[in-house]
Amino acid sequence: MGKAATDFFTPEQKEAIKLAVQQAEKETSGEIRVHIENVCEGDVLDRAATVFDKLGMTQTEQRNGVLFYVALKSHKFAILGDLGINAKVPKDFWESTKEKIIENFKEGLFAEGLVEGITMAGKELKEWFPYQTDDVNELPDDISFGK
Repeated sequence: MGKAATDFFTPEQKEAIKLAVQQAEKETSGEIRVHIENVCEGDVLDRAATVFDKLGMTQTEQRNGVLFYVALKSHKFAILGDLGINAKVPKDFWESTKEKIIENFKEGLFAEGLVEGITMAGKELKEWFPYQTDDVNELPDDISFGK
């Protein structure tokens, strides 16, 4: 049947991705999640929006969540930002970030690509939603996995 999405990354790669999320979130009130699954049937942005909602990302106080969605076997990828962050970032920011990540993916550097994209998103979130002393981590930092 094939490899489960949970087995795609090594434990070290999973940790590197989680650390990138934590590092990015240290400097912003924004929330970043990574979701990996094998198959995306239909439009990737529709599926990413469903996952975004399922992960509770629309519930952040400032609506500043960012989802990195990857469907491994379908070769689909999307970055989805919530209303608050989308209102602030430059018009082409998500597309240019996605292109940078895909460059890595084409070289087989999946974890590295995600880490680079997460870092880029973190810098943008920091600019518009800087860390506040009373900030709470509203969402888990671990990668979530689908089927």
